Amino acid sequence: MPGTLYGVGVGPGDPELVTVRAQRLIRAADVVAYPTARAKQPIARGAAAPYLRDDQVELPLQYPVTTESTDHPEGYAGALRDYYDAGAVAIAAHLDAGRDVVVLCEGDPFLYGSYMYLHERLADRYATEVVPGIPAFAAASAAAGTPLVQRDEVLSIIPGTLPPADLRARLDSADAAVVMKLGRTFDRVTDALDESGLADGAVYVERASHPGQRVAPLRDVDGKVPYMSLVLAPTGARAAAREDERGTVTVVGLGPAGPQWLTPEARGALASAEHVVGYQTYIDRVPVRAGQARHASDNRVEADRARHALELAAGGARVAVVSSGDPGIFAMATAVLEQLEAGNGQYTGVDVRVVPGLSAMQAAAARAGAPLGHDFAVISLSDIRKPWEVVAQRLDAAAAADLAIALYNPASKTRREQLVAAREVLLRHRSRETPVVLARDVGGDGEHVEITTLGDLPVERVDMRTLLVIGSSQTRVLDGGRVYTPRTYPG
Repeated sequence: MPGTLYGVGVGPGDPELVTVRAQRLIRAADVVAYPTARAKQPIARGAAAPYLRDDQVELPLQYPVTTESTDHPEGYAGALRDYYDAGAVAIAAHLDAGRDVVVLCEGDPFLYGSYMYLHERLADRYATEVVPGIPAFAAASAAAGTPLVQRDEVLSIIPGTLPPADLRARLDSADAAVVMKLGRTFDRVTDALDESGLADGAVYVERASHPGQRVAPLRDVDGKVPYMSLVLAPTGARAAAREDERGTVTVVGLGPAGPQWLTPEARGALASAEHVVGYQTYIDRVPVRAGQARHASDNRVEADRARHALELAAGGARVAVVSSGDPGIFAMATAVLEQLEAGNGQYTGVDVRVVPGLSAMQAAAARAGAPLGHDFAVISLSDIRKPWEVVAQRLDAAAAADLAIALYNPASKTRREQLVAAREVLLRHRSRETPVVLARDVGGDGEHVEITTLGDLPVERVDMRTLLVIGSSQTRVLDGGRVYTPRTYPG
């Protein structure tokens, strides 16, 4: 009978952190395999050393490269592939001879563990068992005395080997983060943490649980660091942002609905804010954070909200003003800047930033296909802040120019006649068969998207949660119901 393959996590390096089950399997195994590098003591074997027998077969699997270059024709990836292929062959020979093989793995075998690559090559042919181990970041958190996450917060485990832009995006969206695989990546990891506002509250941990363990604030670490080190950016790390980041108002676009449309930059801005200001419905979409004040108000007091945010920032606070969709499209970014100007120097020193969001018209258009694929106009039918005559004039001009048109605020409970009048204006220049996308509550529980025509537009079903996209003369509806406006215009 073939032997059994065991992938055994031995934790971060301290033999006392090896689980009881792992100890038992190590003692009982016929063969113990482990990765090793040239001229270095294998960490996994060191953790398992007290549980090894003198009569066991040891199978060291020496890495072909660590930090040096390789002459393999397929580079580093090719050299490692051949390494794992050869290791699997060596292990399989023992399994075929009926010997049980334990493969030691630092940390946990299935969390960036070297064992998983052997598992992929052998588990379909042999009886296999995987024993979890304490991951390095858990030992690091304990060594630093730093809790990572609480309540509904999410921990992100990020490899420092990511490209800088990807690393920054992951950190921006993280409640709390662990960045592993440092070594040569340390400088760019530090830069990304700095740009994300996490560096001041981050903790560096080197060789957690080893005799040479080192724990220090990230800001105190420079120069070369070993690969077996990591950075903890725990919950609340953004609260330790630099003093020059205080006194800011960041207007944040939440997207049309739901966390799936919130950008990493927006997540980071919300996480670092001391105060969140906004309409109650939008405030409810922002995760609650310990120590963060929330100031909710009615949707009709935009100027008051903007002034309140600026006053808080003038006092030195970091303030996020939340807005649905994109804050610069009929939304709070303009309201804040209007009040900043009206303050006549009252808010001197306050820095106003705008973080874009996915707009409602983009979400609605995407649900239908690509109706805004060529030149288009965006018009609000609300006459609260501009006369209806101006709205009608702009509708007429956009229709005469044969632009596709996205209509915001098409109707409310007390304002129905404008949409009827708008359709009449559009029909001066468009046929009754012009495609129209009617999109209500896109991304929400009541989402409804339908394709109709300008002549058959169901005015009675349109409200303030509806966005309309009126096609141009070139807009087409495919057999499957997808709508698009060609990128090329005739003539």
